[in-house]
Amino acid sequence: MTSDSNLHHAAVERATAPAWQDDVRQGVRHARDLASLPLSPGERAAAQGAAANHKVRIPKAYLDLIDWNDPADPIRAQVIPLPEELVEQDGELGDPIADQGFSPVPRLTHRHADRVLLFPTYQCAVYCRFCFRKESLTAIGRGYTREALEPALAYIAGHPEIREVILTGGDPLSLPDKALAEIRARIEAIAHVRLLRIHTRVPVALPSRITSGLIEALQGRLMVTVVTHFNHAREITPATETACRMLRQAGFVLLNQSVLLKGVNDTVEVLEELCRELMYRLGVKPYYLHHGDLARGMAHRRTTIAQGQALAEALRARLSGICNPVYVLDLPEGGGKVPLGPCYVEAREGESWRLRGLDGEVRGYREVVGE
Repeated sequence: MTSDSNLHHAAVERATAPAWQDDVRQGVRHARDLASLPLSPGERAAAQGAAANHKVRIPKAYLDLIDWNDPADPIRAQVIPLPEELVEQDGELGDPIADQGFSPVPRLTHRHADRVLLFPTYQCAVYCRFCFRKESLTAIGRGYTREALEPALAYIAGHPEIREVILTGGDPLSLPDKALAEIRARIEAIAHVRLLRIHTRVPVALPSRITSGLIEALQGRLMVTVVTHFNHAREITPATETACRMLRQAGFVLLNQSVLLKGVNDTVEVLEELCRELMYRLGVKPYYLHHGDLARGMAHRRTTIAQGQALAEALRARLSGICNPVYVLDLPEGGGKVPLGPCYVEAREGESWRLRGLDGEVRGYREVVGE
C-alpha cells in the first residue's frame, strides 16, 4: 500500500470512528498532555510530578466542564493532579478495602457470599485522583482478554451461591461493544447468576460512549443494574441526561455512588442539588455516599466521619427518601460497607423508646406486638 493510500485509509478510519473515541483522543491521555492545559508553570510542574504516581486521562467532554478561572473548581479537583497527592499520611493504604486479600483467582474479588467483583479491564475512561484502586490501576495497566477471565469465570460457575456479578475495574464500559457482549454472554450462561451489575464513570465523563451498540451488548437474560458515579451537579449535562435516558429506556436499573470529597461536595447545599438532580432529572437513585477511603495521598480530600454524619442528617431532613443516599464507610481489611448515618434512638426501656424526629423533637413510642 502506498503512503497516499495509507493516509487515505487513516482518514477514512477517523471519519467513521465513533464520537466517543474522538472524545478520548481530544482529551488528556498522558501526563505530557497536561502541558496544554491553562495551568501556571508551578501548577504544571506539580501536576506532572503527581501524575507520575497515578495515571492521567480526561476525555474532552469532561475537560470542557472545568472552569479554569476557578482554582477550586469541583471538576478540576477530581481529575487534575495536585502535589498534595505525594504526601502520604500514617494509616493510608495501598489496597484500602482489601481487594487483593479476597481474590481467590486473578481478576476476581469474593468478599460477600452472594456476589463477586469481576475485573475485565484495569483501564478507565477517566482517572479520578481520589480512586481507591489508583495504585493497582497504575501498576497493572492490563486490558481485556478472553484468556485472562477464564479462571474467574470458572470460579463463578463453580460457586452456586453467587447470584450477582459486578463488573468493575478499571471501567468496564471503556471496553468495545464486542468485548462487553462476550463477557455478558459468558456470565449469563452460568445458570445461578441472576444479576449483572456494572460500576462505571462513563455516563459522567464520557457520555458519548453510551450508544445503542453498547446497550445491545449488555441486554440478555440477566437483570442489569448500572451504578454511575456522579459527585457534583455540575457533572449533569444534556449529554449525561441523554446517556442515562438511553440506559433507563433499555430497562436497566440506575443507581449512583458518590464519594464525599472535601472541597468538591462537602456542603449540604451541593449534595442536596446533586441528589435532587440525579433522581428528578436523570432518573438515577442516589444509592451510596461513600466516606473517603484510606487511599494514599488523599488526606487533603477526606472529611471527618462526624462531618459526613452531619451532612447525612441534614440531607435526611431536606430530601425525600428516594433522593437520599446511605452514608457508608467501606471498612479496611474487607469488612464491607458499614452505614454511618445518624441514629435517631435517644433511649429505650423495655418496650418504650425515645426517638428523635427529623424536626429535632424527641417523642415517645411504645411497641405493641402480639404473643
